[in-house]
Amino acid sequence: MKTGSRIQVSVVVPTYRRPDLLERCLEALQRQTLFPADYEIIICDDGPSEMANRVVRNARAAMPNGPQIHYHEVTQTQGPAGARNIGWQYSRAPIIAFTDDDTIPDSDWLKAGLDALATEADAVSGHISMPLPKEPTDIELDAADLTHAEFVTANCFIRRDILNKLGGFDERFAMAWREDSDLHFTLLETGHSIVKAPNALVTHPLRPMPFSAGIGMQKKIVYDVLLFRKHPRLYRERIRQGPPWLYLSITLLLTLAVLFALAGRADIAIIAFGLWGILTLRFFLTRLVHSALTMRNALEVLLTSIVIPPLSIFWRMVGISRYGARLP
Repeated sequence: MKTGSRIQVSVVVPTYRRPDLLERCLEALQRQTLFPADYEIIICDDGPSEMANRVVRNARAAMPNGPQIHYHEVTQTQGPAGARNIGWQYSRAPIIAFTDDDTIPDSDWLKAGLDALATEADAVSGHISMPLPKEPTDIELDAADLTHAEFVTANCFIRRDILNKLGGFDERFAMAWREDSDLHFTLLETGHSIVKAPNALVTHPLRPMPFSAGIGMQKKIVYDVLLFRKHPRLYRERIRQGPPWLYLSITLLLTLAVLFALAGRADIAIIAFGLWGILTLRFFLTRLVHSALTMRNALEVLLTSIVIPPLSIFWRMVGISRYGARLP
């Protein structure tokens, strides 16, 4: 940590191969109402590229009297948890603000966060805005759940000495999933105070996603297992009250249908497959009725309703084998 600075807050932004989004985020961070000398911006590039480096250089040139912007290349891809650790450990301020490269912080974001911390709180959770289209798809609605999260690293402030004491982020969370919940639960379990700051606003625009992107996202469930292992009580209280019974039932029925068909018991296989179809249809309709009634969304919801339950259980099993926890 460098000394001899009047900097009040260091903004840490992990980035990974999204120079256009990083440029947009930096523009918003440079427009803060906080005096430029009172804050610094630390970009931690988890997939180092000349394009991201150029974005930072252009931002510095566009506002030579603006806040200092530091660019760090993460030589080995670690995920956002590792990138954030590099950022806050380099920082010079007593308070660390975290956001992501695909966000647009409001111009009063830093001031509102610092005002909330002035109450002697240990950490602050700001407000996330994620505007939805008039008829959102299922995956857009799922992404918008971020706006209801209690504590997310797209918008939070933490005192640096507390991060030092807790060791920062657990770098075993190698994807952008549950690493913020892990820090949140650790803060709660160690008796630290967290306050809400609704005026500390960050907009998180939806990004276009490829067809059936939800299938690839299921691998993140591995980190639910790790989170459950570390914080079983808070996981049950704040994330999931019990095992995913619907997914388990659908997966079991599908497995039985296949096994009995292979064993030559077509009668039992038909019954199991029929029950699997009923539960899968119910899952499909529940998701579709709350989302856009378009052909693309309907096909995507149908496909993912078939694939997600068994795939989700598979990744839970991978997590259990890796971390030795029970089924979250």
